[in-house]
Order: sequence, then C-alpha cells, then structure tokens
Amino acid sequence: MKIGLSSYSLVSALKSKEIDILEAISWIAEQGGEHIEIVPFGFTLDHNPDLIEAIRQRAESTGIEISNYAIGANFISLTSEEFEKEIDRVKGQVDIASQLGVKLMRHDVASRPPQEASIQQFEKDLPKIVEASRRIADYAAEHGITTSIENHGYFVQASDRVQTVVDHVNRPNFKTTLDVGNFMCVDEESVSAVKKNIPIASIVHIKDFYMRPSHFNPGKGWFPTASGNYLRGAIIGHGDIAMREVLKVIKHSGYDGYLSVEFEGMEECKTGSRISMENVRRMWEEV
Repeated sequence: MKIGLSSYSLVSALKSKEIDILEAISWIAEQGGEHIEIVPFGFTLDHNPDLIEAIRQRAESTGIEISNYAIGANFISLTSEEFEKEIDRVKGQVDIASQLGVKLMRHDVASRPPQEASIQQFEKDLPKIVEASRRIADYAAEHGITTSIENHGYFVQASDRVQTVVDHVNRPNFKTTLDVGNFMCVDEESVSAVKKNIPIASIVHIKDFYMRPSHFNPGKGWFPTASGNYLRGAIIGHGDIAMREVLKVIKHSGYDGYLSVEFEGMEECKTGSRISMENVRRMWEEV
C-alpha cells in the first residue's frame, strides 16, 4: 500500500501558476508522498511530449511513482460520428498514459444532473457506456494498462451502477477508481459503499466531506447532493465520513494498491493536502 496525492488536490496552485506540475511532484515527495496521480487540470499533456517526459524524469529523480492518469470523457447524447471521435480521443489519452509509464488510467463515461439521472435513463444509456468502455479497455490492454471508471458525475456514481458497468464491460483490465467520498454525492453512506466496491477497485481515492441536511442550507462554498443535502470538501479526518472505518474496510479487504489523497477543501491547497496525507498515514497505521 502506498500513500500519495492526486495532482487535482493542488489545482488552485497549478492554475494560479504558483507551482507547475514538476514542482508539484517534488513537493509531494518532500511531504513523504509515495506516488502522484496525474490529473491534467492547470496543465495539459496533449501534444506535449516534452512535458510528459519531464514528468517521468521528475518522478524518477524524486523517488515517487506515477500511479494513475485520470481524464474526463463522455459517451452519451452523441451522434454516431461524435461517439467514434470521443472513443478515438480517449484512445489517444491511453497513449499518453503509456508514455507516462502508468499501468492505471481513469476515464469518465457520462454525467447527468440529478433530475436526469434516473435508473431508467441509466439503463437506456448503458449500452453506449459499455461499448465505449470495452473498446477502450481492449485498446489499453495492448499497452498493459487497466482502465477504470470513477464513482462521480451523479449519473454513474452509486455503487450498484458502478458495479453494473464493470460487470457488463467484462474485461479483466477494467475496474473502478473507488472514491470513498463521492458516494455521498448521491446520498450513499461511504462505509457500506466501499465494502461493496473495494473488490473491483484498481486505485482508491481518499476524500472527505462535511455534510449538512437539506433543511440546513449553509450557503456559499457548499454543493447539493442528488437528494438536496449539502457537501463541502474537508481535510481528511476533519469531515463527516467515518474515515477510520472506511480505511479499516480497505485494509482488511486485502487491498494493497495506491491510496490517492484527493483534497477538495476550502483551506489553502498545500496545507490541506499535507495534513490530509499525514492523517491518512496515521489512521492507516491505527486501524
């Protein structure tokens, strides 16, 4: 098991140019991180082979691994031509993952606002989601890469829907990026959801949220769940998720892969990320 950080945790510093992605890698290593997950926000790797190679070299020189490459994608509400173009685009991102040297890659499949995210709509969209994911997984297999979907975007976020997609794609190199916090966005309790999906996880995101009920609108800085409750990102261990129990479930499941901290709180991003990694490391040893 290796604890590290998603570059998305530092997105505000990356977007403001306070640091660049190479400096982020060095910073993570200085905090004791064992890996970095590359999420291209605040920078791009498209048509940028020099930066791809620089990332590889910086990770190697600082002694940390590149765990996962995570990108956005959408395979629903498209024409046939748009659908094929999106598959080809994501295959190009698989090539970038291969150039980075990673063996894990997350791509999105679809998102819908809560009012459109019914189970009936999911069943209608499932064939396209499965076809695209299967074709990309087959392409990724040629590079020795395992692809995955994450539980986010409201539409394919509940644990049962994620399981359904993974089961229908039916490829040994297609799994889930399991985000322990994101289940709360569809009002699913994290401990139970992690128990259900940890067997199909390729990588685990550790994220924490504060939660307030629908009748208690806390105002700016919070966002709604599918059922109208409210969430705000938290330093890991400070929020309302039963994080020790979540980590206990992961540890006792036999999972021995990457734990990728994903900090989304309102605190300064480096401070929040550093404390979050420290807390995960401490709690992991305690459970």
